[in-house]
Amino acid sequence: MSQAAQEPQIDYVELDRIIEEDFDNNKENLIMILQNVQKRYNYLPDPALVHVSQKMEVPLSEIYGVGTFYKTFSMKPRGRNIISVCLGTACHVRGSYNVGEYIQEILKIKEGETTEDGRFTLEAVRCIGCCSHGPVIKVNDDIYSGISPEKVRDILELYD
Repeated sequence: MSQAAQEPQIDYVELDRIIEEDFDNNKENLIMILQNVQKRYNYLPDPALVHVSQKMEVPLSEIYGVGTFYKTFSMKPRGRNIISVCLGTACHVRGSYNVGEYIQEILKIKEGETTEDGRFTLEAVRCIGCCSHGPVIKVNDDIYSGISPEKVRDILELYD
């Protein structure tokens, strides 16, 4: 999927509102501001980060440092739906690796990649926190437990 095809239109008025009204232009709220940016665009687009840097008078290098340090942030465009496959110990021993392999096979992507149509991004996570219900996958905010490769197609069909 090309970066240019996904470059979003940045709503600078909305960014200013988030920075000023929601977070009082307080530099200590940088992580929460970036979380709001990512929630809006599904990643941290460069033009939005430059604007946040200028508006808050925070060096762009510091903003990139935060954006690249925390795994929760993505610096590149992601799909409309984020599939997280839990690879924590409890899920792993119950077969999450096979579930992840099957998802890669049917979507024709590898971990960290996005489908050509922009529908899904696949990521592996160390723990979702549902250890007794493994294997577990999360699609956006929806958690599915006791997953087997046979259940994957039906789950993915729920998302456009």
